[in-house]
Amino acid sequence: MKIIRLVGFIVLACLLATGSVFAADTIKIGLMAPLTGFAAADGASVDNSVKLALERVNNEGGVIGKKVELIVYDDRADGKEAVAVARKLIQQDRVIGVVAGSYSTPSRASAPIFQDEKIPFVAAYAVHPDITKAGNYCFRNGFLGMVEGKSAGYVAVEMVKAKRIALMTTDNDFGREMAAGFKDYIENQGKGAKIVLEQTYPFPEKDYKPYLSKIKATEADLIVVSGYYFHTAPILKQAREMGIDTQVLGEEGADSPKTIEIAGKASEGFIMVTNLNRDDPRPEVQHFLKEYESRYKIQPDMVGASAYDAFMIICEAIKRAGSTDGEAIQAAIADTKDFNALTGVIKGFNDIGEVVKEVQVQVVKDGRFRYYGVVTDISLITP
Repeated sequence: MKIIRLVGFIVLACLLATGSVFAADTIKIGLMAPLTGFAAADGASVDNSVKLALERVNNEGGVIGKKVELIVYDDRADGKEAVAVARKLIQQDRVIGVVAGSYSTPSRASAPIFQDEKIPFVAAYAVHPDITKAGNYCFRNGFLGMVEGKSAGYVAVEMVKAKRIALMTTDNDFGREMAAGFKDYIENQGKGAKIVLEQTYPFPEKDYKPYLSKIKATEADLIVVSGYYFHTAPILKQAREMGIDTQVLGEEGADSPKTIEIAGKASEGFIMVTNLNRDDPRPEVQHFLKEYESRYKIQPDMVGASAYDAFMIICEAIKRAGSTDGEAIQAAIADTKDFNALTGVIKGFNDIGEVVKEVQVQVVKDGRFRYYGVVTDISLITP
């Protein structure tokens, strides 16, 4: 009986040891994205793009000799759901890094959890400042809302040459942060430009004609829309239906093929500040754009490219650290310099984990987003 127990113990020990070896053969990175709900189109773009990045990394031999395993969960763009997902990624899946491929609300809710557990967390495109304020393990690859808002102000004044501006803002974290940055620029560097009307619309709004009627009466020469594609596209369409041909300037929330699909011809000439330049000549960017469209039969967008970059930032940090230790990865991310990302060359991250890179300006031309300009002013692009 003792011999049998001894043999059983040895077998069990071997199985556990073997399991540990197999577990150590992959590096687990988490991805939180809104795969269902109002933001499902963005979630699909994130999921598709990060899987392209995963494929690239593993085809190139993985990271520090191990294959990377992607653990994906749907946070439904909901804060409570994000908290539950964060705990699952930590306690059940044992991830060593996380891409926050979602909006500000879920990213804000989950960031402190990853900070407490010392798991590097990279927000792909959420704009709220509280995300990186959670601590030094939290980074942002996309733009801080104030940075993008100020850059939109620069585009309005320096590129569009607007003097009378109407501002339409969605009533959520994203809209408010963007609008605050825009107003700051106009008030301090506007060169005589002024906001003649400011309106805030509810997040679920679908009928924008009452807002547009008020704008029409102001004779504004630029309408700035702070909102997502499901806000901006109907605004474009309804404005043209009302005979309003005023130039419309938006931001990254409208950076989606859905904007063009929903607005149709009304999207032509629409300008936005974002972080993906479709005419960027770098081979890796053009390869991604073509591969994505070929594989998924839809144009790629900013949210997908940003999430791709966030994933690659974590993988490259693990390589440079030569370790899966959270502290080592965090230090390597913080030390990132001149990183060749899809969304531009990342000059680095500042002391609170905010990215420093140029802001791209795109325009809809013949049904596609094209290069319009770029914001390089270091005082604007530095958080």
